Amino acid sequence: MAKDCKQAWWKEAKYGMFIHWGLYSRLGGEWNGQKTDGIGEWIMRFLKIPVSEYEKVAESFNPVKFNAEEWVKLAQNAGMKYIVITAKHHDGFAMYRSGCSPYNIVDATPFGRDPIEELSVACRAAGIKLCFYYSQAQDWHDPNGYGSGGVPDARKQFDVYLEHKCKPQLRELLTQYGDIGLIWFDTPMEMSESHSREIAQFVKSIQPNCIVSGRIGNEYGEYMSTGDNMIPALPYPGDWEVPATLNETWGFKYDDHHWKSPRQIIELMVKINSRGGNYLLNVGPDGEGVIPEASQEILRTVGSWLGKYGDSIYGTQAMPVFPYEQSWGMFTYKPGKLFMHILNWADNLVIHCLANEITKMYVLGSGEEVEYKQLYVTSLKQHRTRIKLPAVQPDEIDSVICLELKEDRILVDTLDTL
Repeated sequence: MAKDCKQAWWKEAKYGMFIHWGLYSRLGGEWNGQKTDGIGEWIMRFLKIPVSEYEKVAESFNPVKFNAEEWVKLAQNAGMKYIVITAKHHDGFAMYRSGCSPYNIVDATPFGRDPIEELSVACRAAGIKLCFYYSQAQDWHDPNGYGSGGVPDARKQFDVYLEHKCKPQLRELLTQYGDIGLIWFDTPMEMSESHSREIAQFVKSIQPNCIVSGRIGNEYGEYMSTGDNMIPALPYPGDWEVPATLNETWGFKYDDHHWKSPRQIIELMVKINSRGGNYLLNVGPDGEGVIPEASQEILRTVGSWLGKYGDSIYGTQAMPVFPYEQSWGMFTYKPGKLFMHILNWADNLVIHCLANEITKMYVLGSGEEVEYKQLYVTSLKQHRTRIKLPAVQPDEIDSVICLELKEDRILVDTLDTL
């Protein structure tokens, strides 16, 4: 059955910022002369760092360059509509003031501030939805959390963990920082159906409009979260989201400079949105609280593109499947409008099998009108739209042409008529 998060803001947003930030950011993929080959936020697990040693990282975690307003401004300039930040990752360390566990950034570090409180203020001022990542099952610091050492997960008292840490911290997050857009759960592990149901109902009992993400487990999420960096091959029914990285890690690593280009990010965004999904793109601030400049430059370039072409992304819906791939690029769609994302510029293009009546065609952003002619090839039972593009390419990455349609929905020649 198709998932439905029932929240209009999320359906309209299409593009959000994921932030992985924690004690692992202080390490940057290195500990005691060792480097992890894996993702940065898993360093405690990959390098088998004992709890007692990992706890000591908090003593030097002092991200004095953290500025909530700068982070939110970056998200705004990037065209992102919501922020999902790691309130607690698998290492068990809370990145906010937690009354139920002293293992948190306010009580255990020299920083002594609550960055989540500062982010909540900045997000409200900017009109950005604040959301939290919370690892509900894995907790390598708590003896009853899944993944912690010593006792196999199947023998742990997960109910004890649920009542003494998980639910109390969720209550804190849902009562201390105003309206929260969603809780982004992760890796349900050995959680039973009753555990997933209990946590989902607990969230709703405090904030009924807070969305429960797909990785709560056991089909209790309100939308589908794909695998990391994985995009469904075809339009996927219902609400869904792709969590994705800018480089190869989520948490900060000193030696990961494998950045995706702005072109790659824009093409991925269009592909995801054309198939009906949201794009949740990650940044990994360092131990000082700074989002790497390379990340910022990429996001600002993408944001500049969205400033011109955002109407082709925000509020779009899944495209119907066309019988042919388009060699020049991809489509996005909202009722009454079809957007051509031209990634391979040419003087003349043809759209095959679009049966809608076009009332107007123009370059998005500038409004420059585009010449076109609609035909119907009787022998093939096929509609064709021939398009003469402007002499000058509007955008070097992705030029967007808007087709205003007489009908609200897309009409396509079906395969059995070809």
